[in-house]
Amino acid sequence: MTLQNALDHFKNLESKTTEKSEIKIYQKFIQILTSLENCYLSDAEIQSIEQQLDGFGLNSNSTKNRKYFIRTYKLFQKYLKDTFSLTIKDYYTNMGLGLGASFGIIFGIVVLSNLERSLGISFGIALGMLIGLAIGRNLDSQAKAAGKMLL
Repeated sequence: MTLQNALDHFKNLESKTTEKSEIKIYQKFIQILTSLENCYLSDAEIQSIEQQLDGFGLNSNSTKNRKYFIRTYKLFQKYLKDTFSLTIKDYYTNMGLGLGASFGIIFGIVVLSNLERSLGISFGIALGMLIGLAIGRNLDSQAKAAGKMLL
């Protein structure tokens, strides 16, 4: 399945459905595929991406549910990240916020334990999220400058 065929397939699926959750996942696929078409990739890289799309079995006539497409989207996104270091917009920011909140809880319990426990945890989460946000934004800007951001 070529990139253009996959793009047409998802546009067709988007036009046929009325459920907002399905439309949302189809639009995510359309955005990534459009970005890949506009990206400067070699023929070997494009062929590798097309083989990956074939492996997902997207063009089969059987009806696939929303969960299948969400799982496929995540797998495709992981494939692009691992193989070509291509990330979507705010990838590192979202990861930084999650990790910052996790480490912030630990920081709040261990270091800020002299405050009331809930207050220490709250400050720890806020501080961790701020640090994670700053690091994530920095990594996102580096990926964008290197041309490794898709959307």
